Amino acid sequence: MKRVFEIFEAVFDVLYLVAVLLLGFVLLFIKSTNNASMLAGVMALVLVCGDAFHLFPRIMVIITHQKERLRRALGRGKQITSITMTVFYLLLWQIGLLIFSPKGSNFWSYLVYLLASVRILLCLLPQNKWQEPHPPASWGISRNIPFFLLGAAVAGLFFLQRSTASGFGWMWLAIVLSFAFYLPVVLWSNRNPKIGMLMLPKSCVYLWMLVMCLYL
Repeated sequence: MKRVFEIFEAVFDVLYLVAVLLLGFVLLFIKSTNNASMLAGVMALVLVCGDAFHLFPRIMVIITHQKERLRRALGRGKQITSITMTVFYLLLWQIGLLIFSPKGSNFWSYLVYLLASVRILLCLLPQNKWQEPHPPASWGISRNIPFFLLGAAVAGLFFLQRSTASGFGWMWLAIVLSFAFYLPVVLWSNRNPKIGMLMLPKSCVYLWMLVMCLYL
């Protein structure tokens, strides 16, 4: 049964990366009728590039069963995708500003960029020990505090403007769901690796977010 789940995860990861890549090209080269859609295309490519660093080593572990040999690649991949996820939400914030043009957004933009900068800085610090079998959980929580606050700000923007742009009425919910699936992974995946499977529905939510961007 474990092997079946591993194969399912590997196939899912490949299909997910291909789908995000295709959506990115569609948004960037076919649907690029305005700055927001072009930015959404860049956002998709940032997402797929970052996730590839994380998912390809996982796929190789499933195929080769050589987890220790791939430990460094797995750790580096987690670090890279943590940074690109942050950039993803920064770009989504900018898309929101472009399509909604909310009043008084300057203060919130400063706050969003500050939170993103703190998050990226924390991800770069060696104390995270990304490449160890059991990285310190305290650092996993610390680096995700500004990330969750960043996500709350972006979700708040789309929630407040949910009725003003066609196709984006549920973007706030998608953001909330992505963090809801991610939170248990942050808190408990070190103790129970099976919780990491929540990253699969989280990936589906990302696809939903990109599909909504097709309405730009």
